[in-house]
Amino acid sequence: MDAAAADAYLDRIGAARPASPDADALRALHLRHLRTVPFENLSLHLGEEIVLAEQPLLDKIVGARRGGFCYELNGAFAMLLRALGYEVEMLSARVFGPDGPGIPYDHLVLCVSTPDGPWLADVGFGRHSHFPLRWESRAEQSDPGGVFRIEETAEGDLDVLRDGSPQYRIEQRPRALEDFEVGCWWNRTSPRSHFTQSLVCSRLTETGRVTLSGRTLVITGADGVREVRQVGAGEVLAAYREHFGMLLAREPVVGGVRASGPGTEA
Repeated sequence: MDAAAADAYLDRIGAARPASPDADALRALHLRHLRTVPFENLSLHLGEEIVLAEQPLLDKIVGARRGGFCYELNGAFAMLLRALGYEVEMLSARVFGPDGPGIPYDHLVLCVSTPDGPWLADVGFGRHSHFPLRWESRAEQSDPGGVFRIEETAEGDLDVLRDGSPQYRIEQRPRALEDFEVGCWWNRTSPRSHFTQSLVCSRLTETGRVTLSGRTLVITGADGVREVRQVGAGEVLAAYREHFGMLLAREPVVGGVRASGPGTEA
């Protein structure tokens, strides 16, 4: 990513170029990203290709002011951080479900090095920590998103827990973005993937969170109180524009036409 592209990305998330690639700047960038770039799976239900490469991701997230899910969001965030001088490793994680960890390459997370030590950064997991977590700490880490802890497994992996519940298991071998293509393809095409079964668009706000799932709009305040209402058919596109800044040509619908073939995303 060149300097112009990095500046455009920073403008997209409303952040200034940091003076140095340190932990404080990483925390600020992480929070700004969560508050401006939504976690969403709308491409699956709009028939849009998802290509795990720098320019297509920048065209979508920066140019079209859209969001995405883990491979897109953390993949693009890694590009931005590297352009700003951070050392970043992409790592594969398996998301915990009722039967334990899911498929390999189920999730993409980042290990970001700073003078203050390494950090776990993740702007692509929906409801998660607002700030990066200390990679080497095994103590509880309090965050506005919950109490997090990183535990080592017997096999050398790392389990990330939120409020005592395991979220995902990280394999510590560094990966390249293209390594995630098959996991991405599975998540966007398999009938077992929750991404193919529902619509989600969610963004952290300064006072809570706003989520649009199909035509159900949920606004959560600072006190945790949820306001839930159904959005009329003629209001859906306006809701995406108002709450997420996204201009969609048509309403995404579960079961809509999807592009197929490995090499696209999850």
